[in-house]
Amino acid sequence: MRLIFRANNILEAHIVAGLLRSRDIDCFVGGHYLQGAVGDLPSTDFAHVFVDDNQYQNASMIIESYENNELPLND
Repeated sequence: MRLIFRANNILEAHIVAGLLRSRDIDCFVGGHYLQGAVGDLPSTDFAHVFVDDNQYQNASMIIESYENNELPLND
C-alpha cells in the first residue's frame, strides 16, 4: 500500500476514504491510535489514507479533484 493522502484530522481521512471507496478504490485509514497522544505530540500529520499500488493513479486523480473542489455532485 502507498500513502495517497495526508489529512488534517482523522475525520477528513475518513471522508476521503469514503470518496475513494464510492469509486471502487480499496483504501485504508491509518493513524487512529496516534490521535490519543495529541497532548504530547503535534496534532498534525497522523491521519493518512493508503491505497493499493495498482490503484494509486486513479486515486490520485480523484483526490486532486477533491482538493480543487471539482468533484461532480451527481456521479
